[in-house]
Amino acid sequence: MKKYMKKAAAALAVAGVALSLSACSSGNKTVVSYKGGKITQEQYYDDMKKSQAGQSALANMIINRALEEQYGSKVSQKEVDKQYNNYKKQYGSQFSAVLQQNGMTASSFKQNLKTNLLSEAALKSIKKVTKKQEQEAWKSYQPKVTVQHILVAKKSTAEDIIKQLKDGKSFKSLAKKYSLDTATKNSAGKLPAFDSTDTTLDSSFKTAAFKLKTGEVTETPVKSQSGYHVIKMINHPAKGSFSSHKKAIDDQIYASMAQDQETMRSVIATVLKRADVSIKDNDLKNVLSSYISSSDLKK
Repeated sequence: MKKYMKKAAAALAVAGVALSLSACSSGNKTVVSYKGGKITQEQYYDDMKKSQAGQSALANMIINRALEEQYGSKVSQKEVDKQYNNYKKQYGSQFSAVLQQNGMTASSFKQNLKTNLLSEAALKSIKKVTKKQEQEAWKSYQPKVTVQHILVAKKSTAEDIIKQLKDGKSFKSLAKKYSLDTATKNSAGKLPAFDSTDTTLDSSFKTAAFKLKTGEVTETPVKSQSGYHVIKMINHPAKGSFSSHKKAIDDQIYASMAQDQETMRSVIATVLKRADVSIKDNDLKNVLSSYISSSDLKK
C-alpha cells in the first residue's frame, strides 16, 4: 500500500553522475593504453571538463564537500545506515538490481543519502519556519491516527468486503483472506500510526481515514495508486494543542521546502558562498552557475 518503491526510486535518482574529476590531477600519467596509442590524465581531464557530465560531477563534488564541511557534525553515519537499511528492507531481494539499474553501488547510494541529510541540515539552519507558516499548517493538521485497511485490486471486491463487514464478518479474517498488502494482511490490516505530515500514504487514503471516527469503516471503497481500500479507524484522538504538535508541523513545513527547487537552490547558493570556493581552471569557472555567479567565487 505504501509508496515505498516510488519514494526509494526518487532517493536512488538523487545525486548526479558517478564520474570523478579528482583523479584527473595535473600531469601526463597514462590512464589507458591501447595498440597504437594511449590516453593520459591530461587528455582525459581536458575531455571531461568540456563535457556536461564532467562539469556536473565537479559541481556535485564541490557541493558535497561544502555541505560536509559546514554540516557534517549534524549528520551521523548511524542516521545514514538507518535510512540505507530501511530502503534495503523495502526492496528486499530486488535491492541490488535496483541499485544496478540506477547505475549505483551500495557505497554511492549511501553517499547520496548522506548528501540528502546534509542538505536537510543546511535547510533547517538557513531557512527558519515562520509563525505564519505554522499557523497555516495547523489549520489542516491531523494528529496521529491508527487504522486497519484491506487492499484489493477491484472496486467490486472492496464493495463486497464492506458488505461482509456490515453482516458481521471480522476485519481481521477479511484482511487475511483478501488483502494484497502482504506487510499487514496477517496483522488484521493494521498500519503504523500516521498523521497529516506522512508522505508514504496516498493523499486520498489519508483524507478518507481522517474523516472516520474511532470504530467507523469507510462506506465506499477508497481509490489510491495501489488499488482500492477498505479502511477502519482504530483510534482517532482529538487534535489537541498546537504546542504538542509543533515539531511535527515544523517537520512537515521543512519537508515541503525540501521539495521546492527554488528554495533548495537558494540554500545551496548560501552554502557555496560561505565555502568561499575558488575555481582555478578558467574553463570550469561556470560549473556552479546554476547556484551562484562567477563574480561570487573567490578569485
